[in-house]
Amino acid sequence: MGGVIKKFFVASMFMWIAPVAILYGFNHNLLPGSTHLSPYSLTLVSGFLAVISVNVVIAFYIYMAMKEPLDKHEPDPAFLAEAKASVSRPTNQAEDSSQSEKKQD
Repeated sequence: MGGVIKKFFVASMFMWIAPVAILYGFNHNLLPGSTHLSPYSLTLVSGFLAVISVNVVIAFYIYMAMKEPLDKHEPDPAFLAEAKASVSRPTNQAEDSSQSEKKQD
């Protein structure tokens, strides 16, 4: 469980850091070629790249989630036994037990 939370935390941090760094880099002329752009183009390019960076982080997080092994997640055996018993029980018995509970209330 700790690994999942760690991956989520890292992905969340990158979803904030990447677009802010891109916008900061463009607005402070830290990226090469950004000095030759008009303010209108600078805003469009920096915003577009910031949005793309968030989508790349989301895609990477989904990829990491899909790569996670499936055999790690085991359901509780007591819950499974109770669920199987309730499914195999005839419906009229379930109605009778619910009616008897209503009469007791």
